[in-house]
Amino acid sequence: MSAIRLLACLGGALLLLGLGAALGWKLARTPAPEPATPAPAAETKTEPKILYWYDPMMPQQHFDQPGKSPFMDMELLPKYAGEALGGGLRIDPERTQNLGMRLATARKQTLRRQWQASAMLDYNPRDQAIVQAKTAGFVSAMPPLATGDKVRAGQILVELTLPEWTAAQQQWLAVSALNDAELIRAAEQRIMLLGMPEPLLGELRRTQRAQTRFAIRAPQTGVLQSVDVRGGMAVAAGQTLFRINPIANLWLEVAVNEAQLGGLSAGDRAEIKFSAYPDQIFVATVAAILPALDQATRAGTARIELPNPKGRLHPGMSAQVTLETQAEQTTLSVPTAALIRTGKRTLVILADAAGHYQAQEVLAGPEIDDQTQITAGLEEGQTVVASGQFLIDSEANLNGIPIKPLPQGQVAEPQP
Repeated sequence: MSAIRLLACLGGALLLLGLGAALGWKLARTPAPEPATPAPAAETKTEPKILYWYDPMMPQQHFDQPGKSPFMDMELLPKYAGEALGGGLRIDPERTQNLGMRLATARKQTLRRQWQASAMLDYNPRDQAIVQAKTAGFVSAMPPLATGDKVRAGQILVELTLPEWTAAQQQWLAVSALNDAELIRAAEQRIMLLGMPEPLLGELRRTQRAQTRFAIRAPQTGVLQSVDVRGGMAVAAGQTLFRINPIANLWLEVAVNEAQLGGLSAGDRAEIKFSAYPDQIFVATVAAILPALDQATRAGTARIELPNPKGRLHPGMSAQVTLETQAEQTTLSVPTAALIRTGKRTLVILADAAGHYQAQEVLAGPEIDDQTQITAGLEEGQTVVASGQFLIDSEANLNGIPIKPLPQGQVAEPQP
């Protein structure tokens, strides 16, 4: 029984061996399939490598991951490899648009120079009236007056007793009784030489009575600047009793920076705003540029004569004045906001349509409104960054791009 099993196992093994040999022979005769041709790989656009993320307001601080800036409430910006090209700087236009960067074109404009200055109202000393005693006497009566009071033309300021005037009138009455024309003429001449006004002499002729008290009246309407007499005082010949300044015409003294004096001249337009009347603009012209500077402030003075017919303006009021030259200038200019002033030089950021930026040194002239004259460094039609320079400035600092200097030998044009 065991021999029979042994023979069966050997037979099965031989059968399996034969089948395996036959299968191997068949596979050896079958030709191998040709390798499949690989499909062409799709072209992929490689994104520039991000070096790090940064906050434009703190460009020196680098971050490994995007997110919110810990310094400002804004997203961190990626810094790509190879952004600085050709000595300039390139920034993705989408990023600049998101940050609200604004561009402007350098162009020639016809402008008038303007300055802002502070000013103070004062009396016009040319129109000051000085009231004096013509001859010696004393005060008989005086109304209550003090410095700063307003007086009207013809108002009685003081009544004086003048012995010399009284004596001269008595003499005239005496010679008048003699009916001697020559003596009367000589007496009247003496009265006039003593300073008696013609109206008082006419009253003497009419009344034939000598006056002992004489009223001194205000020669004009104005404000008392000084009152140097009181009741009962003795006064000397030629003594000043009152000083009166009118207020119908005032002077506005404008403090002008020393550097701006060369551009101003008499006749320039002035727009004036007073704190007391913030909604009203007074328009006048510069009457004169005073030749001396204030030793303390080193400021010059432009004088404006300002009519004050309604008396609304008062000496001592402060004002802000905009001075504008008469002459117009055609000059190349850019928005003042486009300038980057470093202290040693002035820069602008040039821009092109492809998003490339270049720092350019310029020479800036005076500022007019929101425009600044450019006397060297730019050409008409060039595009400059007018807002958002902080992004360009931070990028430039990170890349260390050079600043394009002024062309050799180019200097600023002299300004008036």
